[in-house]
Amino acid sequence: MLESKRCIIRAFQRSDIREIRKLYKSEEVRKYLGGVPQAQTIDASLKGMERPKSDSYYWIIREKQTDEFIGLASLDLHHDGVNIELSYQLLPRWWGRGYATEILQVIIPYALNDLNLTKIVAETQTANIASCRLLEKVGMKKEQILIRFGAEQAIYSLQKKI
Repeated sequence: MLESKRCIIRAFQRSDIREIRKLYKSEEVRKYLGGVPQAQTIDASLKGMERPKSDSYYWIIREKQTDEFIGLASLDLHHDGVNIELSYQLLPRWWGRGYATEILQVIIPYALNDLNLTKIVAETQTANIASCRLLEKVGMKKEQILIRFGAEQAIYSLQKKI
């Protein structure tokens, strides 16, 4: 379990499935993530979270004071098959309040120091200006622009300082 000032960041549990389904079914959340996935895609994703690979981590984010579900964060193999990707999805009511920054400022040092990763990447649509700004704010640098899933994507990276 990880903690930030306002959040508990803990491993995914089966009891979180209902709340994650809400996240995956939110058109606002999924706007820059290819839209709301089909039910079987959601089910497959949840199965992957229940039985993660050795280099995959799925965290549920909850507000400390209320235990309310905020969202999901993960470290998992990137589409390139080489790097580990940092991903995050928060319910819209938590947007614009500093929660995503706070969460990433805990997960990034954990990934680089505790998990001893030398590099992490994050991919977001360039149209998702808030996400691009967030990644830059937490120290990630734009490394590449490409077209994937029919949209322009920015790949951000952060390497461990040696």
